[in-house]
Formats: sequence, C-alpha cells, structure tokens
Amino acid sequence: MSLLPQAFTTFTSDISTISLPKKFTFPFQYEPHQLSIIAATETQNHIESYSDLDHNFGIDDTKKGLIIGKMFGVLVVKANDGSLGYLKAFSGKLGNENHHSGFVPPVFDMLTQQSYFLKEEEVLNAINSKIEKIETNHSFIHLKLEIDRFRTHSEQLIINKKAQLKQLKLERKEIREQNKTALSVADFKILEDDLVKQSLRDKHELKVFIEEIEQQLQNLIVEKDIFDAELKSLKNERKEKSNALQNYLFNQYQFLNKNKNNKGLIDIFKDTALGRPPAAAGDCAAPKLLQYAFQHNLEPICMAEFWWGASPKSEIRKHKQFYPSCTGKCEPILGFMLEGIELDENPLLQNPATHKNYEIIYQDNDMVVVNKPEDMLSVPGINIQDSVYTRIKKDFPNAEGPIIVHRLDMATSGILILALNKKAHKNLQQQFIKHTIEKRYEALLDGEIETKEGFVDLPLRVDLDDRPRQMVCYEYGKSARTKYEVIEIKDGKTRIHFWPITGRTHQLRMHASHSLGLNCAIVGDDLYGKKSSRLCLHAAYIKFEHPITKKELEFTVAASF
Repeated sequence: MSLLPQAFTTFTSDISTISLPKKFTFPFQYEPHQLSIIAATETQNHIESYSDLDHNFGIDDTKKGLIIGKMFGVLVVKANDGSLGYLKAFSGKLGNENHHSGFVPPVFDMLTQQSYFLKEEEVLNAINSKIEKIETNHSFIHLKLEIDRFRTHSEQLIINKKAQLKQLKLERKEIREQNKTALSVADFKILEDDLVKQSLRDKHELKVFIEEIEQQLQNLIVEKDIFDAELKSLKNERKEKSNALQNYLFNQYQFLNKNKNNKGLIDIFKDTALGRPPAAAGDCAAPKLLQYAFQHNLEPICMAEFWWGASPKSEIRKHKQFYPSCTGKCEPILGFMLEGIELDENPLLQNPATHKNYEIIYQDNDMVVVNKPEDMLSVPGINIQDSVYTRIKKDFPNAEGPIIVHRLDMATSGILILALNKKAHKNLQQQFIKHTIEKRYEALLDGEIETKEGFVDLPLRVDLDDRPRQMVCYEYGKSARTKYEVIEIKDGKTRIHFWPITGRTHQLRMHASHSLGLNCAIVGDDLYGKKSSRLCLHAAYIKFEHPITKKELEFTVAASF
C-alpha cells in the first residue's frame, strides 16, 4: 500500500453507499456534493476540537483578540491506490500562521523564518517608523499650523489694506470733483499731479506690503519643505520597496494543473482587466487545495468552501454556510489549475427563462407594463441575450428609443415598465430620477425578525474581488436606504414589504441579509443566503404618472410565493 500524503484525511463517516460525481465541481456556482458536505462537517468538527488554534473567530466569548472569520475549503480526492479522502484548507493565515496540523500548506510560505519577505517587511516597518516620526514631529506640526494661520491672517491683512487704499482712491476722486471748477487750470494740474503721485505711492505701498507678507510666508514654507522633502523621499522609497516586494511575492506563487504545467501569478493575471494580480491572490482555500492535490498526484473529485465565524462588517458571510470561490482573485487562477478537468455546467451560461414569458398587465401606444417572471433578464447579459428587452423588441416591432426605463434583477419577479417611444421614455426616466414613482416589493425572509417596521440605511458598492456581489462601504459606497414593514411571520419565515428609497444594485437583498441590516436573507438568495427553487423577491406594486396623458396609474401583482 502506497504512503498517503500527510494532509490526506480519511473519512470517518461511512461513505460506501455514496456515488462519486461524474464531473468536478464548477467552483463559482454550485450545490455541494454529498461527499463535500460530509468532508466539510468533519472539518468543522476538527476546527471545534483544535485546541492549539490561537484564533478568535467571534463565536467563542472566551476567546480574546481581533475577531476574524475565515473561509475554509475541502477537496475530496482519490489517491493512486484508490483510497478516497479529502484535503482541508483555510484562506490566508490562522492565528498569524500558515501551517496548522491537518491542513494543506500555502502555495508559497512568506512567513518562513528569516525569509526574504520578513526581512523586507522589517525594512518597510523601519521606513514607516521614520515617516511616523516626521509626521508626529512637534516642529513639523507647529510649522503646518503656523503656515495655515499666517495664510488666513495675511489674507485678511491684504483685504484690509486694499480696502484702505480703495477708500483713499475714493477720497482723491472726490477732491478732483470738488476742485475741477474751483481752481484755475494751472492750479488744478498741480493738484492732479499730486493726486497721481499719491495713487502711485499707494500702489507701490501695496506691492511692498504683499511682497513682505509673501517673503514671511516663504520663509515658513522653506522650513516646512525640509520635512516635506524627507517625507517624500521616504514615501517614494517605501513605494518602490513595497512594489518590488509585491512583485517578488507574485513571482513565488507558481501553480500546477492536472497536466503538471506550471504558471505564475503574473502570467495568469496579465490578460485580465486589472493586468496584474490583486493583493493576497493565491492565498484562498481553493488554489491551496488543488495545488497540494496536483503536487501529490491526487485526483480531485469535488470541492466546497464554507465560512466559519462571525461575518465581516462589509460583506455577508454566515457561519457554516457554503460559498463559491471568489471571482476577482480565484477565477483566473482556477481557470488555469482546472484545465483538462471536466467540470459541471456553468449555470451562468444556461437560460432558465427559455420556457417562461412575461405577462402584459397594461399597454397603450406609449408604454407597456409587464409582470416579469423570476430568472428572466431585464436586458441582455454577457452570456445570455434573451431578455424582456429582446422579447419586447420582437413583440412590438415599431417600438422606438431605449425602451428600458428601469430594471429588475434576473432572479426578481414583478412589475416592469417599458417605453414604446422616445418621448415616453424620457418622461418615465425623469420620474424615476426624481423619485416620484412609488414602488413596493414583497419578500419572504429565511427566518424571523423582531422589529415590525423601520429603515435600513447601509451604503453599498460592488465587491471588486467578487463581482457581482455588493458590500457595505462607508468610505466609497453610495447611499442606499430602504423602508420595511413586516406583514406576517409563519413557519419560521417572515413575509415583508420593502419600499426602496434609493435604487442600488442588490439593495434589498443586501439590506435583508447584512448583519447591520435585518440579518435575515431572502429565501432562495444564492448570493447572500441559501439557494432554493427561486428568489422570493417580487416587485408587487407601482404608482406613477402616465408619460403622455399625465393620468395617475397604479398596478398591483400578487407574489407567487
């Protein structure tokens, strides 16, 4: 019997009656195979009993330190001797360490004692200390404050001086007017010459006054420039060393695939939109698992990733819940690593609305209102062209203009307004922009919430590492506000009405799921909750002004869930 690799874990559960999947897991959208679920459960038991693990996941009140939940992964594999087992991994580090008993090692260990990374990190830390020392230097801080104060004070002095000279100018004008007829031509010329001299004297005085102020300011700036020059030099040095270190790390990450081909991070990402790897690329669980499998001639059978611990404040992650691999960091890497392996079909390439159609609930010469079924696109997508837009174009061949006024997520059902001419489109679009259109959604939440009504106000932006997921971001996110009211709680589920005050991507789904929102995902939300037969979110009501007749219209369509 061959010696199995150290990280190979034999199932403790009876798996003798479970059939192997015919294809490997498509990692970016999947339902975990039964073997993956068992491997994940056993891994979770291992984490709970791992007493040497010094890491606070946020689920044990006795643990101290920064709370950091983690993504874990399991990869069911077959050894050369036919043995079936699994590998387990975590993303990033655990307890500031890369190596833990029973888990696969990183693709590249930057934390090896006396490693180039640690030595360069010390250099960067020393530069950061120098920068901090300058930025907190009392003289430097005092100079910056003094310059700001001097600028403000001198600006006021110049304003006052100009006002004074303006008053003198007015007085000279008045003297001219008074003496124009009172004096002889000769005497008036003498007076005029004297007034001109006064004017030139005032202008010179103002010029000298401003130059003296500017010189005083420049003296202060020269003192500050000494600090600034040193700061700039240190920051440039830090940037150069940081970029060099990042490129060094990227070059150390070399990935294998089934055919034992090797490819580095820089080559993998050079043809992507970013053109270079994002930070921490290669440290996720999935690449670690596949790398170890290929290094030890283990055949990948299926895989799954799950979250362990408290959710981050920005993202939505539920304890023990399965999640797909991230698109930003992992998609290019896994695209290479899984070459030559037959995968499950990519659900994003399939059109679930092939045998569905919208229901027309109102139409006239200017517009049409439809009840869009779930899983039908509002507009053509990257991979699927079929949509409400393309079907409207076919069903209404004389329609002009953009047609689409607003959109519903593919998975969301309900009322959609479409314009049949440019004039109607422009008017309807303005109503949406001015928020004069009233909309109400109905949803079924996967749990019970305590508050009966209220507002959720969480700013949102796209997760750049995991599109199309959204995340809460108070720095760069756009304002997103939702009013809600609970309608019924039954069988552990909450039926709720949503009134979106803003219209951000995935707003209702995020506000329902996020721990700072209602903390209760919509039933069937495969992005922020658990997959089901459908997303139970429906655009049930809308009220607006007819774009041409100006008559008030309102429509209600009951949800089918």
